[in-house]
Amino acid sequence: MELQLFLITALAVLFAGFSKGGFGGGAAFASSAILALVMPPAQAIGLMLPLLMLMDLGAVRSFWKQWDWPRSRLMIFGGLPGIALGAVFYSVTNADVMRFLIGVIAVAFVAWQLLPKRAFQEAKLSPSIGYSAGMAAGFTSFVSHAGGPPAAMYLLSQRLDKTTYHASSTLIFWVINAAKVAPYAYLGIFTLDSLLLDIYLAPIALVGVWLGVRAHHIVSDKVFFGLTYVLLAITGLKLIWDSLT
Repeated sequence: MELQLFLITALAVLFAGFSKGGFGGGAAFASSAILALVMPPAQAIGLMLPLLMLMDLGAVRSFWKQWDWPRSRLMIFGGLPGIALGAVFYSVTNADVMRFLIGVIAVAFVAWQLLPKRAFQEAKLSPSIGYSAGMAAGFTSFVSHAGGPPAAMYLLSQRLDKTTYHASSTLIFWVINAAKVAPYAYLGIFTLDSLLLDIYLAPIALVGVWLGVRAHHIVSDKVFFGLTYVLLAITGLKLIWDSLT
């Protein structure tokens, strides 16, 4: 890998760890979108999955058994067929369609974050909607590691306390990410080169998590997410443009 490409990859991984370590991990999706600008989308998502799973280990341990199991189980069961749909979609599409979809998800992700969440917090969405939200989370997680908004839509409506909400979200995506390993391997999304690169990038991911934990009380959420959403919107629009031209 060229030095310039490696540096971009390392910075994207560092950012993902920083997000997961100090700011809930939702913005870590930006790393996959950024990498899709400089490498094939399949290579980008394949490279990030083992690193995201590594980052998740610490979060799962920190929130062990503090989740809401019935609601988490519902979304996990919905996420599994969503992953299957994502695998089918991937098998019949090409790199430009993947770039377009990741770009659209990136822009939609920013739009979701800017929407007021009170409507979801005041609603009481049914289990059937929770299952559907799980399917959407599984699908978007498979194609771009961006399953957060569908999951948040349902979990916010359940009026969970902050700790239970984060613990449930952590558990759901820990299981969903683990379930993606087999189809990723079957579809050839993992390569020997990407797995070897993951070994080199693993320490950078862990440093990112450590920096995020340290920065949690220094950098305000408003500043961090504001910069992230600008970056993600620009990245998403660039991916859409690249896919169409």
